[in-house]
Amino acid sequence: MNQNPLWKNLLIIFVVLIATVYALPNLFGEDPAVQISPAYASETLLTESVKESVVNKLKEKNLEFSKVEFTPQQVLVRFKDTDTQLKAYTWLKDEMKGYVVAQNLAPAVPTWLTIVGAKPMYLGLDLRGGVHFLLQIDMKAALQQDEEQIIEELRSLFREKNIRYKGLSRVADEKGGIRVSFGEGAVRDQANGIIQKEYNDLIIHAQGGADAQDLLLQFTEQSLKDRRAKAVEQNTTTLRNRINELGVAEPIIQQQGEDRIVVQLPGVQDTARAKELLGATATLEFRLVEGEPEQWMEAQRNNKIPPNARLYKRRDGSPVLLKRQVIVTGDQINDASSTIEDRSGRPATVVRLDNKGAKRMLQTTSENVQKPMAVVFIEYKPETTVVNGQKVTTHKKAEEVINVATIQEAFGKNFQITGLTSNEARNLALLLRAGALKAPMEIVEERTIGPSLGKENIAQGMIAVLGGMLAVVVFMILRYSMFGVIANIALFFNLILLVAALSMLQATLTLPGIAGIVLTLGMSVDANVLIFERINEEVHNGNSPQASISAGFEKAFLTIFDSNLTTLIAALMLYAFGSGPVRGFAVTLSFGIITSMFTAITITRAIINFSYGGRKLQRLPL
Repeated sequence: MNQNPLWKNLLIIFVVLIATVYALPNLFGEDPAVQISPAYASETLLTESVKESVVNKLKEKNLEFSKVEFTPQQVLVRFKDTDTQLKAYTWLKDEMKGYVVAQNLAPAVPTWLTIVGAKPMYLGLDLRGGVHFLLQIDMKAALQQDEEQIIEELRSLFREKNIRYKGLSRVADEKGGIRVSFGEGAVRDQANGIIQKEYNDLIIHAQGGADAQDLLLQFTEQSLKDRRAKAVEQNTTTLRNRINELGVAEPIIQQQGEDRIVVQLPGVQDTARAKELLGATATLEFRLVEGEPEQWMEAQRNNKIPPNARLYKRRDGSPVLLKRQVIVTGDQINDASSTIEDRSGRPATVVRLDNKGAKRMLQTTSENVQKPMAVVFIEYKPETTVVNGQKVTTHKKAEEVINVATIQEAFGKNFQITGLTSNEARNLALLLRAGALKAPMEIVEERTIGPSLGKENIAQGMIAVLGGMLAVVVFMILRYSMFGVIANIALFFNLILLVAALSMLQATLTLPGIAGIVLTLGMSVDANVLIFERINEEVHNGNSPQASISAGFEKAFLTIFDSNLTTLIAALMLYAFGSGPVRGFAVTLSFGIITSMFTAITITRAIINFSYGGRKLQRLPL
């Protein structure tokens, strides 16, 4: 009686061994490292020559490294301390042009474990150190961009339909909108019908009654909601692409509320670079030039601008007229990289367009050979003003022409942009290939956690886990004697299984996650307590020791299952509706409940059956 079949014991041993293997990587810690990888979206892979170049440059500066790892996707250099890592990063960042150089913390896992895919858990911001940002999206600027886009579309539409209008501009008030002025009511009514047909997300108001010659166009409530959601989605995607440039493992990028995004970058030490990338809003527009330099000066002096043109300024402050129609925008750029122009030796940005942009660019340049085309650099700069005693930050759109060049021949998908400094060319390439932000953002909250504080949190977390285990171990031995020892062995296996499960899923461990582990360890012996107390009751009722063991496990199972199920439901609700630290706690608690059920019922019974099953017992050591 109370004996497991051989296959069940072998299965339990196999599960524990596999769990041990996948839990082991968490014992080896991390090495400070510098990672060199190809530029984002580049189709080229690294070669051994890149690795040799990195090694030679480090030796040139007498920077000692412990190991260099090479794959076609990256070169990873490990160091013994963070000081050497920082020096190497600073040196390689300037030397390895055209590559992404990032600081990282690389797991120090033995090769034999990596072969079987065993990896440690990722450590969260509070354990690894890093930086936390809370970014506020300027939704007003996002809607203004959409209105400006519709204005340009309406200009083209009215030209195509031969609709004569007197004015077309944005309404500068809180509600916003677009005002279109006409000379005749019949023309206004004709335009009204065309706009209704083309734009089903606009509400059209006639201004001033039946004889009004103006139309006010405003977004519907559903359209406003959709456009705000799109702004958050696009900004989140763009931030994720930009963070790839930093080589951050397991960054946390998630929406908070309607117009905020939380960004957590564990292990990031170059916080200034992170802020520069996250907040940058640069993009480009390509437009044909209108008129000659004399007309540009005249337009600036007398403010007489042709209806099909806009007045811009170049970097030296001189004016230039550009056509209103945009050829290609930054959204149509697939890839970009910084380089040095062969002919002049000046910095340049190489741009590759998507199919739609390439087709449009080829058509335009084919029709305008020997005519000038300009590149407009667009950036949203924050401006802080005091309104009613409170600081209010808005974003002003700054536009400047960085390049005017004559189209020598037709081109489409690939071309170069000059007129930039070396640093500007690198930054512009990075921002273009990562994608443009839908709307500018402001960092409203920033927290930095140093690596030393992260190590302290890990040490305190380990003390909490070990202290909790020790207290449970002592209690179980004092209360249940040898059966308590068996419960403690199962508790140890429970910890291994839990860590292995989190590692295999590559979960991110945080301080609340450690709290979940501590709580799990305390709760995991609840099942054993219920089983052991039930066995005591059966013994006191006069049943034999073997019958009492069997009845204790069987009759306590439903109670254990129900109590753990309700706790699991609560943990799943925390995960579903919580965020950040709450989710970290919910993840470890959920897996802890599952592993504790397995160890308390399966492993504990297997050990008891192996130790006492099939024997004629007078009493139980309980």
